[in-house]
Amino acid sequence: MESTITRVSLAGVSIAYRDSGAVGGHLYSDTPVVLVHGMGGDGHTWDRFAAQLVRRGRRVIIPDLRGHGHSAHTDSYLFPEFGADILRLCERLELETVDLVGHSLGGYAISWAAMQRPELVRRLVIEEQPLPLRSGDEPVRFTRRLPSVPELWHATSSLIRHPRAVLSFDRSMTGVALEQFRKPYPEWWEGLADITAPTLFLRGGPGGMVDPGKLEQMRAAMADCTVRAFGCGHSIHRDRYREFEAEVLPFLGH
Repeated sequence: MESTITRVSLAGVSIAYRDSGAVGGHLYSDTPVVLVHGMGGDGHTWDRFAAQLVRRGRRVIIPDLRGHGHSAHTDSYLFPEFGADILRLCERLELETVDLVGHSLGGYAISWAAMQRPELVRRLVIEEQPLPLRSGDEPVRFTRRLPSVPELWHATSSLIRHPRAVLSFDRSMTGVALEQFRKPYPEWWEGLADITAPTLFLRGGPGGMVDPGKLEQMRAAMADCTVRAFGCGHSIHRDRYREFEAEVLPFLGH
């Protein structure tokens, strides 16, 4: 996978990305795969999976979300803005069709992108996206409980494996994200019906962040959504890589 970082200004925000370039030799060689990381990480979390895709003849594009990695810190971190950045990057690169894969916050970004530009997206893979409240849901109350063992392990191992990603993360984003989690997001739920791409949703087990009841509501609201459960926590592509690969590669046509 290409290690050269390119930066582009998208609506005044500098977004960094890596691009393997055209590869060829596969049925979907003309359909790039865009891999989008979660909150607190950066694009390098996808390096192992990206290498597999490139070996199979796919072009792979890996952005750093705003406030992460080599992308700029900004004054605004609303969930739709992350999706808008992904769409702007696709437009800048003149991509006509893409496969989108997103983890956690990246799931928000790619699902929003698929709602806004359904004709752009061929396949959608959402990994462990915390699902927002619907109108009428009881507000989320965050307590001052101690972190669970899986949460502590995830945070500690992330710091060890990718210290630069943790250090470059704009921590002001955390409060903004929590505030958005507390409020209903009816526009997101209404937009699910606009997604036309076959969708694969991956959820973890203990230590995951997906509410099973809301996930069933999401699946029912979409035209074509398959759910796969794993016995790990929030980062399936990291902690159960072989199982992740076995599900996602065939879904993307490999």
